[in-house]
Amino acid sequence: MTRTRPVLRRTAAAMGVGGLALGLAGCQLAGAEGGGGDPEKVVTIGYQSKTINTVTAGTLLRERGFLEEELAEVDPDLEVDWQDYDTGAPITAQMLAGKIDIGSMGDYPLLINGSTAGTGDGGDSMVAVTGYNLQGALNGVVASADSDVETLEDLEGGTISASVGSAGHGTLVQALEEAALDPERDVSVENQDPPVGASSLQGGSVDAVAQFVAWPALLAFRDDARLVYDGGRLEVPTLHGTVVRNDYVAEHEEVVTAFLAAQQRATEWLHDNPVEAAEIVAEETGLPVEVVYLYNGRGGVSTFDTSLKEEQVAALEQDVPFLESIGVLEDPVDVGEFVDDSLLREVLGDDYDQSAGQTENPSAITGRDEVCGTRVSDPATAGEVWVQGEDEPRPVADPACLLRNVAAAEEDGDTVRASYIQDATTGTRWFADRMIWVQDGEQLLPFATRESADEHLDEHGSAEELTWEQALEAAAR
Repeated sequence: MTRTRPVLRRTAAAMGVGGLALGLAGCQLAGAEGGGGDPEKVVTIGYQSKTINTVTAGTLLRERGFLEEELAEVDPDLEVDWQDYDTGAPITAQMLAGKIDIGSMGDYPLLINGSTAGTGDGGDSMVAVTGYNLQGALNGVVASADSDVETLEDLEGGTISASVGSAGHGTLVQALEEAALDPERDVSVENQDPPVGASSLQGGSVDAVAQFVAWPALLAFRDDARLVYDGGRLEVPTLHGTVVRNDYVAEHEEVVTAFLAAQQRATEWLHDNPVEAAEIVAEETGLPVEVVYLYNGRGGVSTFDTSLKEEQVAALEQDVPFLESIGVLEDPVDVGEFVDDSLLREVLGDDYDQSAGQTENPSAITGRDEVCGTRVSDPATAGEVWVQGEDEPRPVADPACLLRNVAAAEEDGDTVRASYIQDATTGTRWFADRMIWVQDGEQLLPFATRESADEHLDEHGSAEELTWEQALEAAAR
């Protein structure tokens, strides 16, 4: 994974990008124009503002100004051209054309990038992680809120929107296979960018949408959709990361090092200021802050950590045969050559190995649950209740305490803007009032999907499904 960098050269990249060029028209520019001055003084960054698992290499990094501050130490005349895309494919296409220097994207697009560009002197390298979830919960499948679809099996014969070659598409294919459905014959997949898929679901032209963070939660929070498949059920790590052109590193290593230092600063700032970070990202993207915080907040679905971990590299290696099987890799990709943490090691120094060996979310839910009168200390059961008008969400110790906190807030005449708790089976954090609640003896258990709830109900004959209102009443007894 760590290697000595060769002297790199960029070969003429007349490589076939095929469908990767699709969606270039959706690019939005921010920051420096990049065309009026010396091109050698412009650093071009490709990012995905609405893919909020990349904010430490994109939206948050840009808005905090950390990169510009780090670059000023390298050369005060350097400028940054920020280019915003809906998916990773057009970022790869622009990197192949030499028009983007550093980008960020999900695991499958990263591997497609490595396959298409190659990993040699004229290729690309993955140099850091932005955020990840070891269970795969950053991806999900949602169906229309008023449809009869409750599980993947209900989608047999239906049409599903997905961005082919994305992590969301990969989750869909693997989940369908686990459900004994043929991804090619039993369903129809429409290759659509996330915003198009969302519109198609609302318009009724597709039955479900399979996408990556933050689209499943966005559609659920708007009450346009329900989660019917939780990517955490796959127990396959999913991540987003930072990728660079090798020829750019060869000529501007100090710029790439400055970028990684800035990304690390953004990561640490997010850990220390999760609410403010969510508010910044929400303001810049138009996403509801409650959705951003679900993923990026304390105990969020996404863990932000720049270091590359053995579990992540192993997952990437396991993804390669799958991507080859669905025909989205043009050429084989050697993950060991593609992943290069040497510059990040220089940035983090002695802290790198310790960080790479840890998988706990550094941004944990802590504090005192005032309603239940106990300290919040177990990340496996902790949740939060965000009351309108309060700057910070209230920490809660467990699912029953969450229900008691919500009831107490409503009794006081307050409005709960969002409540978050983890699925009792998969551990996926979700909106508590949009989960299926089950009473099993003294326990009140939340499940993000019908599949997980039914599994528990089938295994525990005395357990009983509750509505949200019934769960609130049960917690008060």
